[in-house]
Amino acid sequence: MIPICSRLFCGGAVLGHRISQSHIGPSPLRWFSTCQRSHAHRDYSLPNASWSRNTQELYRKYEELSRGGAWRRIPSYNSSVHHIADFPPEESRVTRLFTRNHDQDGVGFEYSMFYNTAEKRMICIFQPGPYLEGPPGYTHGGCIATILDSTLGAGVVYVSGHVMTANLNINYRNPIPLGSTVIVDSHVEKIEGRKVFARGQIRSHDDQILHTEATGLFIKLNQWDVERPSF
Repeated sequence: MIPICSRLFCGGAVLGHRISQSHIGPSPLRWFSTCQRSHAHRDYSLPNASWSRNTQELYRKYEELSRGGAWRRIPSYNSSVHHIADFPPEESRVTRLFTRNHDQDGVGFEYSMFYNTAEKRMICIFQPGPYLEGPPGYTHGGCIATILDSTLGAGVVYVSGHVMTANLNINYRNPIPLGSTVIVDSHVEKIEGRKVFARGQIRSHDDQILHTEATGLFIKLNQWDVERPSF
């Protein structure tokens, strides 16, 4: 059984959970290439006052690259439902995307993703806030795993459509200080049938420190017709 569902975003959630009553096994994820509901909600991938100078400078770098067409910023919202065009409104439904579950800027996951179609590469500019602490002053390993799974998985989805995480292997090299700016850099390595292999690493904002390395195996779900986004 595939143990972990890839939480994909249209920055935060391009993939939303949609359960079929007749489906047996892992819950299906339905793919939507546009975020038709998102205009009414805040895009958390945009800079805010909590972003450090290094985070803002990296954002501006990739924003400028996006103007040339090779890269594209991936919007991010705080609920998967907001990314699904035909999801019926439910007033009683209160959910939060795990990486967007704080009401205060700067205390949790601050990040913005950019995708390069030609290179099958996803870049995530990540600034961990004080509520992500593990060892005193440093980011919790589980939070590092989360941003890696999200970044690698997002890149895989833009190549293969909806997937589920089957395996994620992580080597922690150097701790990530809270409030620092790091680059999560991932790319799809190969595809073998329904298996999609991805690799990524986390580096300091100046590329001087290798913090973490990871490989991931993702399984394509082929029970449903899917449409990948066209850039």
